[in-house]
Amino acid sequence: MSFVATANPPARGAEPAVANDGFFPNIDREKLRNDIRLDGTVTPERLRKALLTAMWSVNGELREWKAAQIKAGYTTLQAVPSEQLDGESVRIEQYRTAICAHVQAQLAEAYRDMDTLPQGAGKEGRVQAAVELRIDGFNQQQRWAIADLQESSRVIAELL
Repeated sequence: MSFVATANPPARGAEPAVANDGFFPNIDREKLRNDIRLDGTVTPERLRKALLTAMWSVNGELREWKAAQIKAGYTTLQAVPSEQLDGESVRIEQYRTAICAHVQAQLAEAYRDMDTLPQGAGKEGRVQAAVELRIDGFNQQQRWAIADLQESSRVIAELL
């Protein structure tokens, strides 16, 4: 028999949104925590750091696209023409998806060293392989969300 205890998430209102650059939307940490089903094992400080890193990375990848949108007269991502679903720009959701995937990949990397691996019978390798697959999946979700936001192809192929 095994028992895994998880910490409760921080109290509501304890994690303020993280301000973005003005073009891209601020990210609500409590909503992010709920969306990716994080418990209190990930501290508010660690989540904030992972979120800032994700924002810096995703914003960097979208820098040229953002400049083109600003040049076209759109001062925020919300202003860029897009389909609307449930009253919100699809591009906003694609941006949030990229951020969520980046945060999940970071946290999977950070917590892979926790001493929760099963012992014996070669299980460690299988568990590590499963973690690698999850990280690869999050990275793919991020790539696709960024490509979709820019309305570009999800596949980049180059002939050698």
